[in-house]
Amino acid sequence: MSVHEQKKKITVPDVIQMKALGQKITALTAYDALMARLLDESGVDVILVGDSAAMVVAGYETTLPITMAEMLYHVRSVRRGVRRALLVADMPFLSYQISVEEGIRNAGLFLQAGAEAVKVEGGRPVIPLVEKLVDFGIPVMGHLGLIPQSIHKFGSYKLQGKDPAIAKKLKKEARMLEEAGIFSLVLEKIPVQLAQEITDSLRIPTIGIGAGPHCDGQILVSHDMLGLFDKFKPRFVRRYAELAHIMRQAFANYIRDVRHGEFPSEAESFE
Repeated sequence: MSVHEQKKKITVPDVIQMKALGQKITALTAYDALMARLLDESGVDVILVGDSAAMVVAGYETTLPITMAEMLYHVRSVRRGVRRALLVADMPFLSYQISVEEGIRNAGLFLQAGAEAVKVEGGRPVIPLVEKLVDFGIPVMGHLGLIPQSIHKFGSYKLQGKDPAIAKKLKKEARMLEEAGIFSLVLEKIPVQLAQEITDSLRIPTIGIGAGPHCDGQILVSHDMLGLFDKFKPRFVRRYAELAHIMRQAFANYIRDVRHGEFPSEAESFE
């Protein structure tokens, strides 16, 4: 990709066109301005302010506890660091399940906070909401397969779609979401073959996370791929760094230097 292309603002139509051009879409998560700026300057196409913030930032066991107010704070923070990438906000639990009207209002609040699209988990139940959002000019990214907000229904973060009936349902819901107007679809933790079938059947791009190499793009939680969140490591995560180890060592070195009187030095002090 040329320097000019790297600086070009990414829009929803650009993401859709990338599939037609055979260009892989890159996506990562951010929750603050600093991480967002680093991602944006690196050339990532899509930055998702994920409800994964509940786990990797706030320390909860699931994504369910994070609120709209907290997510809006993260979106505003990330917006200040983004110039090029498409900024997508994850709609948290209970921000759209109560009614279509409430979903529209909360999606609108995300756009007012600086997001350019929202992500909604689920299939058939969210179709009326997706249709209304798109009608009102709010771009929607879908999410099928393992949907973390339904963790208590699934019982664990296990692979979805191995059962033929579930696979058939996912393929049908993917087409329904496309017809409802989503511009892209996240496929999480489903078999490679199923992800390829869904990808080949849609005009819109698919973005995989634990769904194999045949999706039109890939997304990971940045804290996972950087080795910052090391509480557990999903099989589908590739660690591109081990920052938790580096940070612990840096903190230990600082504590040692302070306790031994080696920091600050004369050069780090003022007369």
